[in-house]
Amino acid sequence: MIKSMTAYAGYEADIGNLTVNCELRSVNHRYCDISLKVPERLRFIEAELRTAIADKLSRGKIECVINCKKQDKAGQGFIINMDTVNALLKATEQLEQLMPTARSFSALDILTFPGVQQEPDVEREQIAGAIIGLLNKTLVHFIEVREREGSQLKILIEERCLKMQSFVDSATLRMPEVLLQIRTKLNDRVTDLVAQPDFDRLEQELVMLAQKLDVAEELDRLTTHINEVLRVLNQAEPIGRRLDFLMQELNREANTLGSKSADKEMTQIAIELKVLIEQMREQVQNIE
Repeated sequence: MIKSMTAYAGYEADIGNLTVNCELRSVNHRYCDISLKVPERLRFIEAELRTAIADKLSRGKIECVINCKKQDKAGQGFIINMDTVNALLKATEQLEQLMPTARSFSALDILTFPGVQQEPDVEREQIAGAIIGLLNKTLVHFIEVREREGSQLKILIEERCLKMQSFVDSATLRMPEVLLQIRTKLNDRVTDLVAQPDFDRLEQELVMLAQKLDVAEELDRLTTHINEVLRVLNQAEPIGRRLDFLMQELNREANTLGSKSADKEMTQIAIELKVLIEQMREQVQNIE
């Protein structure tokens, strides 16, 4: 199924005494560019997070944000690092001996000192497993969002392919009339040259007209590329890069058709084709 590279998803879970929030967001990118924003206490899990994301997503500029906050549970007590408290009190006594006037401080002041309060120990493996589980749950929803947007992109591209094919068919039907107009012009040229024969110039005119007549190959290739786009849209694997290549090929044929146009209507068809191709190219940029 087609997947868009633009999506967002987020989930939250309680892990030990922490509430952990996982957010994923992405935009289009040529490759798979993963950016992680993780609290310092969870740095040890970065490699696993990156691997889990890369296993499920192949393209896009992907940002994964992990936030955590301590839960405020009723009856939850403090764990005091008494070694740090004793060291702090001892250092305070030494400083007070050097001060002319001692300054008192409360127990609350001691509690705010870094390292005095400790959080309950939680196994790293337990935290890692729970966060990876949260990430995988978020990825499931994230991929669903990508698929929904991808299905809309598929409809838009298919609609433009059908419009393109209608213009190609119109150009094919227009060709006999264009040939008749060129034949008339050629007859007029020959008539002019009968009075004043110039065979070199006549040969040049014939070569130029033959080049302008040869648009059947471009029309055939346009049809082939359109059919290939429709076929690729139904593939299961990532198709963004292949579609981008096909857009280049379609644009090349439309440009050639425009340069060889022999009348106003054919020129207009070439312009309409290029407009549709550009619209599709913009949509293809968002496909994984």
